[in-house]
Amino acid sequence: MTDTRTRLLDGALATLRDKGIAGTSARTIAAAAGVNQALVFYHFGTVDELLAAACAHGATARVAAYADRFATVTSLAELLQVGVELHEEERAEGNVVVLAQILAGAQAEPKLAPAAAAALNLWIAEIETVLHRVLADSPLGPVLDVPGLARSVSAAFIGFELYDGVDPDGAARAMSALAQLGALLTLVEDLGPTTRRLLRSRIRKATTGS
Repeated sequence: MTDTRTRLLDGALATLRDKGIAGTSARTIAAAAGVNQALVFYHFGTVDELLAAACAHGATARVAAYADRFATVTSLAELLQVGVELHEEERAEGNVVVLAQILAGAQAEPKLAPAAAAALNLWIAEIETVLHRVLADSPLGPVLDVPGLARSVSAAFIGFELYDGVDPDGAARAMSALAQLGALLTLVEDLGPTTRRLLRSRIRKATTGS
């Protein structure tokens, strides 16, 4: 029984990846899983419930696969670089497409929205943990909204996938801009203690007016 459920979860992810949300149905998922269509309803009740479970299943596996890489990040610049590399890997494997399709489906089917949000929150939690760690001694730490920044980073990488589908050159420029930002952040992190304290003071005054 467990094997059948797993095959259905993997079949749902493969169907989203290959056919998109519009081409996903009990029939197409069952075909991808190599099982009888009735088993979709036996194990999950509805197609939407299967898609929600598949979204969580896929995101949990992908985040776990990258946990060690996130744990080694020591700077904002390195986090951006790892993010770019992971995006390319996930894009090549079609996993970003899956999440994008779930997000698209959630616009028409509200039942999918909590599953999409939960999947995103798994990535956000990892990124937020890294940000808290690398910003602890940074001049930028006291003025950045770390939870908000983690969500912005996660949303950006989903957006890149959608952007790439209509304007590959524009998406490439956006990714390049992130790399440039990473280089700038490296300069900030390499400043001496006195300069870092001065920069922190000026940033705080510029953002709070005090």
